[in-house]
Amino acid sequence: QAQLVESGGGLVQAGGSLRLSCVASGRSISDKKMGWYRQAPGKQRELVATITSFGVPTYSESVKGRFTISRDNAKNTVYLQMNTLKPEDTAVYFCAGFFASWVLPTSWGQGTQVTVSS
Repeated sequence: QAQLVESGGGLVQAGGSLRLSCVASGRSISDKKMGWYRQAPGKQRELVATITSFGVPTYSESVKGRFTISRDNAKNTVYLQMNTLKPEDTAVYFCAGFFASWVLPTSWGQGTQVTVSS
């Protein structure tokens, strides 16, 4: 398993942008699917985006067209570029690694808070 550390969260006005980073240590992520999830207060954790080891992304309908997931295997890092942010994007964002399963993440970061003000 890898240790995952997120950064890049913060407070931004609606319509603004943020870029989240997730740096992995302990093993290479180059051959694994990676993803971003988020959890808003009082809500269940939900999938935001995933990216395969070949760089193929998928997105939830709520962020499609606004968020972009990418990876830099040389840096063992996954990114989430978030544009046109909305107040409903406010949540703790978690990096996830699908190290033992294609379906469910098996490693999680500690999360980074994203707050979008209206």
